[in-house]
Amino acid sequence: MNNQDNTDTKPANTTTQNPTPLRCFTGSLISGGLAIALYSLTAAIAQTFAAKPIHSDNPAVINIASAVRTLVVGITALGTGIFGLVALGLIGLAIQILIQQATKKGSPS
Repeated sequence: MNNQDNTDTKPANTTTQNPTPLRCFTGSLISGGLAIALYSLTAAIAQTFAAKPIHSDNPAVINIASAVRTLVVGITALGTGIFGLVALGLIGLAIQILIQQATKKGSPS
């Protein structure tokens, strides 16, 4: 058995960079772009599913196909929502950093 305690070791290449407004806005643009792309994908998938109804007399087939369609549209909508919220959060963080930087410069030290 190996009883070495590795909880105190840190990776050698760890560098911590503070967030800057530019990095926040850049990340927000990327996340917003992905949200728009996923929204377009979600709309296209939903329209395709609506245009092609399920042709079957078997209730099990209809239930399974309906569940799969719902899951596919739901997953893409979830991705859209997550990336949209991340974009909004990063914009908020950038505004908060800008306010903090403005108040530090304005207040005497």
